[in-house]
Parts: sequence; structure tokens; C-alpha cells
Amino acid sequence: MSESPQSHTIESYQPLDYLVIGHVTADLNNSDISLGGTAAFSGLTAHALGLNTGIITAFNPELNVDPLKSLWMKVKRSKETSTFKNISDGVERTQYLYHTAEEISSEDIPSFNTPPAIVHLGPVANEVDAEILKMFPRSLKCLTPQGWFRSVNSNYEVVLGSWEDAIEYLSFADVAVISQEDVQYDENTIVKMADAIPVFAVTENYKGARIYWHNDARYINAPEVKYVNDTGAGDVFATAFFYRYFTTKDPWEAGRFAVKLASWSVTRSHLDSIPTPEVIQKARMELIGR
Repeated sequence: MSESPQSHTIESYQPLDYLVIGHVTADLNNSDISLGGTAAFSGLTAHALGLNTGIITAFNPELNVDPLKSLWMKVKRSKETSTFKNISDGVERTQYLYHTAEEISSEDIPSFNTPPAIVHLGPVANEVDAEILKMFPRSLKCLTPQGWFRSVNSNYEVVLGSWEDAIEYLSFADVAVISQEDVQYDENTIVKMADAIPVFAVTENYKGARIYWHNDARYINAPEVKYVNDTGAGDVFATAFFYRYFTTKDPWEAGRFAVKLASWSVTRSHLDSIPTPEVIQKARMELIGR
């Protein structure tokens, strides 16, 4: 249990099962502010899955991070907190980024006596140095590279572009998850990325996902659900996928499990979308094709 965002030491904790690196965010919802970002959604999902979970992140100390108090955190103090506004109808999404916290570099990563079993680099605003991958040769190295595709125009709207170093850094990783939207539905980019990494998953919104492994691809359909909010659904998918792949070494099963949890997550709003013990157990028990 954490005492304050700046008070944590590696020696105070058991070895981490899951470490996610990236910004937690302030998400603007009308007149309200919610805690968000891959670090928050993935960290809480990993914790819900029973993993000893840590976050390396950056934000302004005034941000309320009480929902993360069950996680280990190392925080880089920042004048700003990365601040997003997301507008989505479950199919199309427009994002705005008004502020960006300090970048996270290799120098911000502490030494671990025992390396985390799973390391997840989850940039949301091009804030994570991909060189960090090279610091964890013994961990399962996982990426959700969406933030490396993003920039912001003069109206603060998030604009998608290319990630110039994609092939280089994918070759240092073990597993990656993107959405079709991240690469602007460019199938050539998807194929090139899939060829550069052992296991690659592409989410297709409400349709489900496709999984690439050993020059083979399989589609996994999503169940029909009542849509409420999809903020964080991609992070729930990615974390569930990384976890299930780590425990089973079966990417098809990991995809099935992740599609179920991500689909059910959109029936709840924001951090309430984190999987509950009941839905996790349900996803474990259901069979492919059911």
C-alpha cells in the first residue's frame, strides 16, 4: 500500500509481476476530471488479475491518484499532468491533449533486484523513451505504442502520424498491441509491424481483434454488449492479453480472454470498467467459439 506518490522504494515490495511505464492522465469529462491513461487502466487491470503491480509515471502532485493506492508507484514530479478530452460514440473517437507531463527516460527507471516478470511500455503522448525496452532483457517486454503515433495540432487535437522507429523497437519487444485506428487503418503498416515482433495483436473496436503469431493470423469476434463508454477498453485488452499470454504461452487463448474482458469493460464507465473478480473468472471459464 502506498503512502504518497513520492515515497516508494523498491526494497519495500516483493518483486513486481507487472510494471507499466507511461503517464497517468487527467481526463476531462464535461465539468468533471477523471483519472486515466494507460498506466492507470493497465495498472488497475493487472492488479485485478492478481498481479503485484507497479507504475512508473509523471504528473503534477495535485492530481488525485487515490484509486492507485494499492499499486507501487515511482513518480517523476511534473509541472503539468497530461490532460486529455476524449469524445467517442463507440465507433469514432476524437481526442484533445491540452497539457503534457514530463517525459520518462531511461534515467527515471530504478534498478530492480529482481526484474518485473512483465514490463509494459504504454505511452499516451509520445512521453516514453523506447530505449527503456533494453533495460529489461529477462522480462516479457510488452508494448502498446499508440502514444508514439500521436502529435497535437494548433487546436490541441490529437493527430495520428507514423512511428518512425517502429520496426527497430518492435524487434526488442516480445508482444505488442495496437488498434486499427492507431495506424489509420493502414494494412501495410500492420503487416510490417506484425513481421517485426513474435506476437502482435490488432484490436478492431466492437468487432474484436486479430492475433498474429508465426506468420499466422486469427480473428476473434467480440460478443455483443450494451455500450456505455470505451475509455480504457484498449488498455484492459492489452493487459489481459499480456497476462494471459505470459501464463499460458498461447496467443490465441490470450486473444480470446482479452476480447471478452475488453468487450465487457465498455458496459461500464471509466475506472469502473476495470474487470471485477466475477468477470475475470467468467472469461477464464468460457471456451473459444462460445
